[in-house]
Amino acid sequence: IDNALKLFHQMIRGYPRHSVVEFNKLVAAVVRMKYYEAAVSICKQMELEGIRGDAVTFAILINCFCRLGVLNFGYSVVGKMFKLGVEPDVITFTTLINGLCVRGKFAESVRLFNDMVRDGHQPDLITYNTLVNGLCKIGKTNEAVRLLKKMGECGFQPNIVAYTTVIDSLCKDRLVTEALDLFSEMIDKGIFPDVVIYNSLIQAMCDSGKWDEVKILLSEMGSQGIKPTVVTYNILVDAFSKEGMVSDAQNMIDVMIREGIEPSIVTYSALIDGYCLRGEMDEARKVFDLIINKGYVPNVVSYSIMINGYCKAKMVDEAVKLFHEMSDRGLTPNTVTYNTLIMGMSQVGRLCTAHELFEEMVACGQVPDVMTYSILLDGLCKHHHIHKALELFRAIQRSGFQLNIVHYTVLIDGMIRAGHISGAKELFSGLAMKGLRPSVYTYNIMIKGLCKAGAPNEAYELFRTMEEDDCLPDDCCYNTMIRGFLQNNDMSRARQLIDQMVDNGFAADASTSAMVVDLLLSDGKDKSTCGRVDTREEITGADVK
Repeated sequence: IDNALKLFHQMIRGYPRHSVVEFNKLVAAVVRMKYYEAAVSICKQMELEGIRGDAVTFAILINCFCRLGVLNFGYSVVGKMFKLGVEPDVITFTTLINGLCVRGKFAESVRLFNDMVRDGHQPDLITYNTLVNGLCKIGKTNEAVRLLKKMGECGFQPNIVAYTTVIDSLCKDRLVTEALDLFSEMIDKGIFPDVVIYNSLIQAMCDSGKWDEVKILLSEMGSQGIKPTVVTYNILVDAFSKEGMVSDAQNMIDVMIREGIEPSIVTYSALIDGYCLRGEMDEARKVFDLIINKGYVPNVVSYSIMINGYCKAKMVDEAVKLFHEMSDRGLTPNTVTYNTLIMGMSQVGRLCTAHELFEEMVACGQVPDVMTYSILLDGLCKHHHIHKALELFRAIQRSGFQLNIVHYTVLIDGMIRAGHISGAKELFSGLAMKGLRPSVYTYNIMIKGLCKAGAPNEAYELFRTMEEDDCLPDDCCYNTMIRGFLQNNDMSRARQLIDQMVDNGFAADASTSAMVVDLLLSDGKDKSTCGRVDTREEITGADVK
């Protein structure tokens, strides 16, 4: 940057004076070095020296303001251009659209694009690609697909960048059929895929469990001479591991090595996660030690995976050892690491240790998130410390943290478990005032609590309001309500609800089935129940004759 500034001052003093094009090249070089403030300063100095900027100069200045996060200044540059008689062109608008996207203001970028077209400015390929990326980032993938088609209508052939962006977005939205259709369309137009686009498709197929499609895609890559990268292999290792297919994951690592691709810490972390998910902590530890012996430095993610595995296996002391080892290696545990260990301690009843970890987390500058408070509240409720849970709940409210339906559901469940049904009802009835909508799980907890408290009528009223609140009951809600009627010897309404449940495509679970069979048998199959035995057999799959 010092050399650039020195050159600028030489250009200012030079005679004859350099053209604005030469100054633009210098400022652009400063921007490429990411010295945005210095670039703005040079542009201001140019103006003071009487060097009249052109559309390119102003585009560079807009880009700098956008990168610095002062978007209003970017807009003011456009206003200044009009005052100076410099007509904003497609580069000006594209720069501002890109700047908005960089700052995450995708909806605003779409509005600017529409204004640009309305005012008669013809977008170019870069403008379209920028906007396609912006639409995908805000989840408007269908609009991005339509924009691709519009590009063709306007004489612009979408390139591999545009197709890759949209296909990746479709894959992330789990719209794999649409992604494959667009992929085929791209090939039909003579645009050859690269490894990046294949990685997106392979990831989507792995996530959907479409292993045959994965094989086809890998075969296509091979036939086109496209070699898998470390990213490709990491996707496959991670997918196999998450499915519990650790042998296949290990085989994939062996293939990587044979192909001359060195597995990364991400690769081995995925394999470790696979062993942890299977509860095979000895094997997970072997891989963890192996990567250290190979010279890899485990990162926060690697440690968090191992700590999570130990916590799920109720081996919390081993988890604590690894937690301290992180600090010894100079690694700072993040919120996920703390949440994992706090949950592990809560699940084994070591609530004091969980609270100490929470305090340490805050002291270290890690910000508690939704999960942190859910874990703490759940731990207290599950271990019958409802009063402490209420104290924590109120303390969170006072802190200004925005509690959501998950936190309220945890506390409602805890109050019901503690026999405080009136307190649970009060919390539930106050949700609407706080702008919160009960989830299906919240309703199920309340219905179960009311039935257990001997208030099946009140529970049924709540059950009926679910549909009015646009929260349709699921199989759990039906089964809970049916058992509530059966527990209170209301066979008539239980039968009605079972019929309704079947009509809605749900089935009785094992507990409900057993209760129905027991009641039918104990009832002696009198006339009030015999007429419904066939329905009951259909639901339960039991032979009650």
